[in-house]
Amino acid sequence: MLRTHAPTSGTALEIASGTGQHVTHFATHLPGLTWQPTDVTQDRLASIAAWSADAPDGAIRPPLRLDATQPGWSATHNGFALILLVNLLHLISTEAARTLIAEAARALAPEGRFIVYGPFLRDGRATSDGDARFDAAIRADHPDAGYKNDADMLRWTGESGLDLIARTEMPANNLALVLVRSKDCS
Repeated sequence: MLRTHAPTSGTALEIASGTGQHVTHFATHLPGLTWQPTDVTQDRLASIAAWSADAPDGAIRPPLRLDATQPGWSATHNGFALILLVNLLHLISTEAARTLIAEAARALAPEGRFIVYGPFLRDGRATSDGDARFDAAIRADHPDAGYKNDADMLRWTGESGLDLIARTEMPANNLALVLVRSKDCS
């Protein structure tokens, strides 16, 4: 999916890189991009740095502490050809998700791509009993979090100046949304 939709060159910001395994894989298989991994905790940043040692030279920048749910980060981190977000939106509140989307839109270069991957409700419903149980478990611990509805995502991204260019059903009932920054996004 990334080979099809990611730009061939530029800087790619991965939000919430976790251990760093994924960004190392991406950097190896998408050699025209320079990756900027991020996360919020020191132990994850250390793990990202360790995994990044296996990537081609210069393909991955040192990991950056970034809480992408906080307003204003796009003022100092911007101009990205690609922003990738995998498996985070269901773990944060709707307010935090909307902030992240708006900031990501502002952080993209003109015509930059924002790819969001993860579990979503489709037309307000879970796609399987397992997804319904997982969503309920998340909401039981964090009532403001949980799976986001696909239609809400498209509305929020549109309000932030992003246009949908691809919607792809992925394994394990996940969904990938590929968005592009509108020329008039500000």
